[in-house]
Amino acid sequence: MKTIRYSILALLIFTVMSCNSEKKESKNLNVEVYETSESGNKLTRITEFTKVDSSAVIKLLPEQKFQTITGFGGSFTESSAYLLNKLSKRNRDTILQAYFAEDGARYSLTRTHIASCDFSLNNYTYAPEADDMELKSFNIEEDRDDLIPMIKGAQAISQDGFKIISSPWSSPPWMKDNKAYVGGKLLPKYYDVFALYFSKYLEAYKAEGIDIWGLTPVNEPHGNGYNWESMHFSPEEETNFVQNHLGPKLEADGFGDVNILGYDQNRKGIKEWVDEMYKDEASSKYFDGLAIHWYESTFDYLPKELQYAYNKAPNKYLIETEGCVDSEIPKWQDDAWYWKKEATDWGWDWASPKDKHLHPKYAPVNRYARDIIGCLNNWVDGWVDWNMVLDKQGGPNWFENWCVAPVIVDPVADEVYFTPLYYTMAHFSKYIRPGAEVIGVENADADLMVTAAINPDGSIAVVLFNEGKTYKDFTLMLGEETVKVKINGQAIQTILIPTKSK
Repeated sequence: MKTIRYSILALLIFTVMSCNSEKKESKNLNVEVYETSESGNKLTRITEFTKVDSSAVIKLLPEQKFQTITGFGGSFTESSAYLLNKLSKRNRDTILQAYFAEDGARYSLTRTHIASCDFSLNNYTYAPEADDMELKSFNIEEDRDDLIPMIKGAQAISQDGFKIISSPWSSPPWMKDNKAYVGGKLLPKYYDVFALYFSKYLEAYKAEGIDIWGLTPVNEPHGNGYNWESMHFSPEEETNFVQNHLGPKLEADGFGDVNILGYDQNRKGIKEWVDEMYKDEASSKYFDGLAIHWYESTFDYLPKELQYAYNKAPNKYLIETEGCVDSEIPKWQDDAWYWKKEATDWGWDWASPKDKHLHPKYAPVNRYARDIIGCLNNWVDGWVDWNMVLDKQGGPNWFENWCVAPVIVDPVADEVYFTPLYYTMAHFSKYIRPGAEVIGVENADADLMVTAAINPDGSIAVVLFNEGKTYKDFTLMLGEETVKVKINGQAIQTILIPTKSK
């Protein structure tokens, strides 16, 4: 009898445990779902969830933590600022609110140019007088009409504030061996003067109420084919400049907290640059991280190169400082184009035969979504888009180097077009906040790209991209809680878990 009673008791315990287990497995995960899709959603709140028992499970692993996020955003350029001033106050405010307000994209990391770049109205420098070794002629007057007002307008709107990375496309021409804005090298005898140029820039902008968070020594040190403002640095030359001139000068002038990011060009060059920058303690002292661009390929985010950069210096920043749909005139009020593989880039025409396969026709949204998710899953902590605003021609641009921006305007008709790229950027910038930590994800569906991060307030943001043409069902799991979700074909989706589940 005792044996039978024990058997019955064991059966009851097993039954109760099974019921409790079933309850735990069926516990609902509280989420908010937002989607942008080829079918027409634009950061639309999704309230109808799938009932399909999908075998595809995406499991969040918050105990696995990776890099800390610096931010997401776009760039203040003279072209964008000039266009804003051509619009009505209502539309100008609409655009800045869309990028920086709490109910907008909440951009947190931005970039701007030091003196002129291709997206300026003309060539200019802050130090126009040749051989002015003390830079007595230094001034930022060219920025006062458009660029500075745009930055200040964004500052007035942003509740949390945003960081700014500043980059020169060239030193003043008289400091270079060819005495021109385009191409050439900085002459060693002007290394200290160019370091002073940065210090004066930081001081001048600070006087305007604009603190600069980071600098790069020059944009694209490999050059750009001698097309627009540029200045060539080898890894050894730039490291020497930062180690022995720029870093010490900023430190001496009270700007030692400004972050210096080296390189600032495409990812295939990462290895040779970080090997030199981080060669030893002395060479790496003033480098706070690496700046990179995406123009090497329209589809490959080059994870091995990103991982190499991280492993070389795990405690340094790794930030994408520029990316855009280049060599294209924007399509006006044509959302479908941004989802179709019809765009071409510079490499479509000019890439070498061995690299031609990296530059096929592509869909702009796909390129952005793939690259940002791929970057986040490979140690990148910040991602900055290029121009925030361009016109229907893809300018203004003194070199006529037309590109696409997330917001396109017609200043004559005073019209604004928010392209699907704006909403794509917002899926990251709005919900993954500075200080968030990228967390582990187990993804059972190889056709979905997924990344996730836990924010400082404990909320978790999961961003998915479905490049396929048909919808997909999946189960999102956090601990013992689950939710069944459907993502449309050709769609990017952010799932926000408002507070960390207990």
